[in-house]
Amino acid sequence: MRPITSHLSALLALTASAALLSSCASTGNISPQYIPPSNYQSYNCSALGQEYNRINTYVKQAQQQQSTLSTTGVGVGVSAGRWGISPNISFGVGKSGNTQARDAKLSRLYGERDAVVQSARLKQCDFANGLKIYGE
Repeated sequence: MRPITSHLSALLALTASAALLSSCASTGNISPQYIPPSNYQSYNCSALGQEYNRINTYVKQAQQQQSTLSTTGVGVGVSAGRWGISPNISFGVGKSGNTQARDAKLSRLYGERDAVVQSARLKQCDFANGLKIYGE
């Protein structure tokens, strides 16, 4: 009985590590959504600076959201076949759809941040010196 248990635990460890490695995925480059800089036309430099900091806070929070795995079940059993008795393990793991929502949110936030920077450049605000927008 002991050899089956050791094979079962080794197979379980190998399968779990393969599932964890395959779950890592990069979001790639997210293009900003177009937001017209005229949305911020009535803001002065102080308000634009505060808006830029507020948007950056939201960007950092959204970037830290991880894609989650949803587990639907784990099955462990023993099956008999042509070669004898062997352990049988099955995982029901899927990737959550939260990644698309996060990417859409980041795209909008990047667009808002670019619009704030463009508006601040037009008003020659000091905080906008050296800030880059998408494509620069």
